[in-house]
Amino acid sequence: MKRKQYASDISREKFEEIEPLLHSVRLRTKPTTVDLYDVFCAVLYLLRTGCQWRFLPSEFPKWQTVYAYFSKWSQPDQHGVSVL
Repeated sequence: MKRKQYASDISREKFEEIEPLLHSVRLRTKPTTVDLYDVFCAVLYLLRTGCQWRFLPSEFPKWQTVYAYFSKWSQPDQHGVSVL
């Protein structure tokens, strides 16, 4: 199912450049069940609009899933730098 496009979305081509970095943070215990492009665009939507997590449009993955990825991507590494 194709979701509605938002002004905050990035192109798939640009996303492909950063996708390996986003995957590197994730533990490989289970296969990914969501499209990381949609998760990343949801994070961009939240940052752009300032909406609350629970008010994330339903076209994006569940807000809990988006928050879990955002939390992982925001954690600083040993040098104090996060993926985001």
